[in-house]
This record gives sequence, C-alpha cells and structure tokens, in this order.
Amino acid sequence: MSVNPSGPAARVRGLTAVAVILFAAVAFGQGGDGTTKGGAPMKKDDKAQVERREVAILAGGCFWGMEDLIRKIPGVLSTEVGYVGGALDRPRYEDVKTGRTGHAEAVRVTFDPTKLSYSALLGWFFRMHDPTTLNKQGNDVGTQYRSALFVLDDEQRREAEKVKALVDASGKWKDPVVTQIVPAGPFQPAEEYHQDYLVKNPGGYTCHYLRD
Repeated sequence: MSVNPSGPAARVRGLTAVAVILFAAVAFGQGGDGTTKGGAPMKKDDKAQVERREVAILAGGCFWGMEDLIRKIPGVLSTEVGYVGGALDRPRYEDVKTGRTGHAEAVRVTFDPTKLSYSALLGWFFRMHDPTTLNKQGNDVGTQYRSALFVLDDEQRREAEKVKALVDASGKWKDPVVTQIVPAGPFQPAEEYHQDYLVKNPGGYTCHYLRD
C-alpha cells in the first residue's frame, strides 16, 4: 500500500490525523471520563442515566478478523458476526459464500456511546481494512467482502458520510474510498462456529490489522 506522493505538503496525512480529529471531537463533546460536559464530576445517579447502548453494523471483509479487532476497542460492549444486505431470508454461510445472495459478512457492534462515539468507532473501522478495493479484502474476493456501513438511522448516515469524506481527503489511500453507506436491513447472525472465531482458533486466518 502506497501513499499518494502528489498531495500538497499541508494535506492531512494518514488516518492517524483523522483519528485525532474524531477523538478530539469526542473528548470535547462528551464526558466519557466520568465528568459532565462542563467538567464537573458526575454523581452516581447521573452516571447510571448516561450508561446507554447503541448498535452499529460494519462490513469490511472476512468477519473473523474484523470482529477480533473490534471487540478490543475501549467502549465496545459486545460483537456478533453475521450477514446483512441481501435478499435471501435467513441465509447460511454456505449460501453467502457463493457471492450470489447479495449479503455482506458484517459485525454487529454494541457499544457505550458515553465512552465511544459512532464517529470514533468508524475511525477504527477505516484503519482495519482497505476501503478502496471493491468487493475484495486481502485474498478474499466477492461481493460478500465489500466495504459497507449499514446505517440504522439518519444520524448514523450523516456521521458515516462525514467520516468517509475525512478519510477520502486524508491522503492515506491513493485510490478513492468506495465504502457503501446504505440502510441496514435484517441482520442474520452467523453460525456459532463463526462467533469469536479467532478467540476459539488463535492464529487462524485474518487479513485485518490496524494501520497507523
């Protein structure tokens, strides 16, 4: 992977800069360190009130490697791999792997928005896969391995479009970002042997890693 050498010197370099922007926004917009937005310590009752759960559905290639990285992100509460975005009802892996059902391998992420915003989660997402390769990640080829954000509401769509634009303008990738931003349809959990696959099978196949 090479960085576009023709960009102006002042151009933002790499997803590290994008991550800084995203995490700075989170830091100044939320009290994730146990304080209110004004900086005052939260009372116990206040903390209980802001402990919420939100869900994101992310697709970026084989879900084994995606899940293994996502579950380690601070603020992530749980992960589940599955299939989304296709026409077949209750698809199985044997169906999806053909590339003919329209489904993508994806990870459904439950996270605490007081500790990890949706935008910050997307900052991690864009670091762990190549969002410029259409229907391909590493050795895996097919529409089921496409880069996509399956948004659950208008707010997620706006944030997804904003983060995608930042990544595209960052200079990290020499080719345009092709990540789809589409409404989430039914999510079908994958078979049990796919769940936490790399926990069950240390050293198993993955093409995912965190880029600087």
